Amino acid sequence: MIGQVRAPVVTATPRMADLARLPLFFAMNGRRAVIAGNNPAAAWKAELLAAAGALIEIYAPEPCEELLSLENQPSGAVRIVRRAWRPDIFQDAAIAVGSFDDDTAAGRFAAAARAAGVPVNVIDRPAFCDFSFGSIVNRSPLVVGISTDGAAPVFAQAIRAKVEALLPHGFARWAAAAAAWRQTVKTSGLSFAGRRKFWQRFTQCAVTNPDRMPSASELNSLIDATKRLRGAVDAGSVTLVGAGPGDPELLTLRAVRALQSADAILFDDLVSPEILEFARREARKILVGKAGYGPSCRQEEISALMVKLAKAGRHVVRLKGGDPLIFARADEEIEACRSAGVAVDVVPGITAVQGAAARLRVPLTSRDRASRLQLVRGHARGGGLPADMDWRSIADPSATTAVYMPARTLGRFVDEAMRAGLDGQTPAVAVVRATRPDERRIAAPVSELATELRKACAGGPVLVLMGRNFSGILGGLVESEQHIQAM
Repeated sequence: MIGQVRAPVVTATPRMADLARLPLFFAMNGRRAVIAGNNPAAAWKAELLAAAGALIEIYAPEPCEELLSLENQPSGAVRIVRRAWRPDIFQDAAIAVGSFDDDTAAGRFAAAARAAGVPVNVIDRPAFCDFSFGSIVNRSPLVVGISTDGAAPVFAQAIRAKVEALLPHGFARWAAAAAAWRQTVKTSGLSFAGRRKFWQRFTQCAVTNPDRMPSASELNSLIDATKRLRGAVDAGSVTLVGAGPGDPELLTLRAVRALQSADAILFDDLVSPEILEFARREARKILVGKAGYGPSCRQEEISALMVKLAKAGRHVVRLKGGDPLIFARADEEIEACRSAGVAVDVVPGITAVQGAAARLRVPLTSRDRASRLQLVRGHARGGGLPADMDWRSIADPSATTAVYMPARTLGRFVDEAMRAGLDGQTPAVAVVRATRPDERRIAAPVSELATELRKACAGGPVLVLMGRNFSGILGGLVESEQHIQAM
């Protein structure tokens, strides 16, 4: 199959998966909300709506203590009407909320609201709700809403606690500064690309210094720094990004930021589809099909496309499995960019050998058994063994050796290494589709591994690890990580 060629393919952004609820952020400032109910739950919804700036009317003939406490707030946003609700209360209302003890009363309220064209929520009765409130993380104007469609409120609260811990309270100040500065940035004279660069720098400042109070001087400094970039801000660039071995949770933060700022993404077959979920939905995604032994795009064509897109002013991400600097032809792509005068950057990734070893819980080096780690290719450009391989180093018993892409050459590779002195009983493991949910491991003495790998019929990218550190995992087919976790 070596030598078969295919062209780059623009891939469509996957359609949005089904949503149990459509998340919306509804402007309520100065708008009328009606509430019918007389309990703490109704009071809490009134407090929430008041925090969003709504003008609230609560219909309760004999209001409870919690409702009365809201009426005395200095904002005057809450008014209690001491009578039962009637169908005419919905006129000019933006939303309606009810709290009732039985379905009959809840159904009447919901039907009346809907007849008036007003979206309605009946607390704890999903069948009568057009919308739900969900759990809220408040860093206003940065607001995060979490919903489980009423299936598991406790689960939503646990997720909220996680998000609360992740979002510094200082983000509220930065989000407020963004709102205050937006018009100034818009009229600053920066180009579209310049304004985007400004907000990227702004975001970096916010993430790095969440507890600092943003100031007007900082606004001016960011604008001036962006203007000093002059034409460079409108020029395209290329970033080589390591996608890691497969598990999307192994992406680095810098890789995620690159994907979220990309205009075009050139990716390989070996990149997990889940990785692309982190990219801007507007980014153009182009499959350039680099896969061992299968039809692939020519490297020259990939480099030319990358440069062409960058010269058109695009930020191009060249997304590669593992680390882009390890057996990924990064040298050719970096040289193509430099020759064309295109700015190029590299974001390293978790290597396949790191991911595989971590899942195996086996260190790659140790003081007593493995003083050296070596990474080698399992095949050359034409599909045979590399001509420049130092077989004596492969046979070194003090080394851990990781062999990349050896699926079709492993038997010959081991024979050559054994002729150079490699002990045929050296522990070895083939890891197929490392770190992915369908990962498989086949362990055997190195002299038997190629045969065991063929028996397993395990398709997909293969990495072989061999060395004395792996003596504890011999025993044939090793279960997937998914199975181990289930146990």
